[in-house]
Amino acid sequence: MPKHSPRQLDPRAPLVLDTRDLPRRPGALRELRRVVAAPADLGVELIGVPEGADLDLDLRLQSVSEGVLVSGTVTGSARGECGRCLREIDDSVVVNVQELYAYEDSTTDETTDEDEVGRMQGDLIDLEPALRDAVVLALPTNPLCREDCPGLCPECGVHWDDLPADHSHQQIDPRWAGLSQLNRTEE
Repeated sequence: MPKHSPRQLDPRAPLVLDTRDLPRRPGALRELRRVVAAPADLGVELIGVPEGADLDLDLRLQSVSEGVLVSGTVTGSARGECGRCLREIDDSVVVNVQELYAYEDSTTDETTDEDEVGRMQGDLIDLEPALRDAVVLALPTNPLCREDCPGLCPECGVHWDDLPADHSHQQIDPRWAGLSQLNRTEE
């Protein structure tokens, strides 16, 4: 009996893969291409894949002695805001996924910790945790709208790009104001 009791998988859920038509002999292979809606909270604080956005799955399911190896790519769009200037960012994300899902009651249950290897429920695989890990780890924690983004002026909050080159908030102590006139050239 398995050491854990996972939630019951819904075979109709978009990120649940059914392996009934994949023979359980090592080397058997099936390719899977599908577009699914992104689950909620797929991202980090400043950038993520919007809930319901299309994720393109291009996967290979391969039988191995202890289970099914799922590998391939996931492609989607990401939205967020620049960590320096707060402008909106629209980007794409392409991640590689590779995860082993052990058959129920396989030796993997006895030789690995519960969170080391994914587990199958009958013929079903829950791809969401592996997909979530891959996407979240691929996203930048401090995204930029462009590499050389200057950010915002810390005093007035206006984008540096929109300010003149001589923009300044320097305040002169009124006691020294008379001396500042010495630096100015007369016209």
